Amino acid sequence: TQAGGPPRPHTQRHRRLTMQLQLSRLAQRRVARPAARAYSSAVAAVQPPTHVATMPNQMRVATESTGGDTATLGVWIDTGSRYESDATNGVAHFLEHMSFKGTAKRNTRQLEMEVENMGGHLNAYTSREQTVYYAKVLKQDVPRAVELLSDILLNSTFSPAAVENERQVILREMEEVESQIEEVVFDRLHEVAYVGTPLARTILGPTENINSITADDISRYVKTHYTAPRMVLAAAGAVEHDQVLDLASEYFGGVPTVAPAGHDYENHASLFCGADVRDFKEDMPAANFALAFEGLKWTDPDVFTLMLCQSLLGTYDKKSSNMQYATAPMVLALDKYKVAEQVQPFCTCYNDTGLFGVYVTANLDSYDDYSTLFQILQDEMLALTQGVSDEDLARGKAQLKYNLLQQMDGTSPTAEEIGRQLLTFGRRMNLAETLARVDDITAADVKRVADKVCWDQEVSFAAIGSNLKYIGDINSLRRGTYWNRV
Repeated sequence: TQAGGPPRPHTQRHRRLTMQLQLSRLAQRRVARPAARAYSSAVAAVQPPTHVATMPNQMRVATESTGGDTATLGVWIDTGSRYESDATNGVAHFLEHMSFKGTAKRNTRQLEMEVENMGGHLNAYTSREQTVYYAKVLKQDVPRAVELLSDILLNSTFSPAAVENERQVILREMEEVESQIEEVVFDRLHEVAYVGTPLARTILGPTENINSITADDISRYVKTHYTAPRMVLAAAGAVEHDQVLDLASEYFGGVPTVAPAGHDYENHASLFCGADVRDFKEDMPAANFALAFEGLKWTDPDVFTLMLCQSLLGTYDKKSSNMQYATAPMVLALDKYKVAEQVQPFCTCYNDTGLFGVYVTANLDSYDDYSTLFQILQDEMLALTQGVSDEDLARGKAQLKYNLLQQMDGTSPTAEEIGRQLLTFGRRMNLAETLARVDDITAADVKRVADKVCWDQEVSFAAIGSNLKYIGDINSLRRGTYWNRV
């Protein structure tokens, strides 16, 4: 018998629910048919090769020529909010805004007009571990796009007046983000999952930091983190590798290999811990929450198996009429008991850790309903530790491969994959290898990885909304990570 505290309180209804779920899974295993070998997809065979070169300053250039008349080019930089300090949290995102506010060669208006005249698209984003600047342009404008990217990355002026103007823009953006409940829940989840470590910081930073960041802070951040070994110029579409490499040498060849003296930074590990936070707001129409285990880092050999676990759980939407035709056990149980509005599993990876769990929106008003909901969610995640039928395994693989292929549909997603993979894996993982890794996953692999991630492990929980009083405390959630077995 597994010890770990007093048993979870169950009403007769919940005992019946547990028995029904277990019998359903046993029945599925008995009738499971041997899964046919999933095809590796003819798409993989025609994927063009990815050419990668390293310049003398150690900046990498990677291209994938997929033809057509348009191209996406961007610079992926191995830095984000986790590389900030508590005092400078928010500077990476502030820098992203400032990069479009004028350079030594172009003012803001000239920059906007040049992009508009090309008929192109210029954008940027900041995440916890990466900062990205990219442009989508016509084939003949590839040289201008590379020069433009180098100008905004290396020659932005960061004038005090522009900093003050952009400060107000970011503060308004923060207000908008606060209205996006899912964004807020995941920020809170990171805060409790990684208490006191770098991934706990938000991308935008706290209001007090936004009000105090200066042009000098931004300039120092660039000098510290925008070094050549941490940068990748990735391009996909109507591009030629030799041309892009020549352009990179011309416009990025001067990027320093190391930061100047005195511009050091610390890269602390982000340690997962079990904790929770709840923001009681009875004026909201529903409860929104995320329940997560520690997942896997990008380079973990089992990362694709955990992604498959996400696919096996399935996605639930109460408003969709297709739920009655679902095959995922969790979705079928949710559709039967109608105890959630939406349930979306997630598998988020970072350089040294990850998060695996479910994001839920529910509008319930009793302890029994919430207890049923959490029992379905946690029981179905734990069910993966007991094995999966061949039929479900084949279904999950097909769904995962479809999602992976969708992420590479177009020049921008392809460039994104190239840039991210070179920063995280140190190489480009082609489509054939990706699909082969998925095909090679066995039912035993699913059981082993689910057991490693979910069985009797710490959980983190973040919630915002109404009727949170019906949700058990962190100890109750922790007890839901195992079953008492004889």
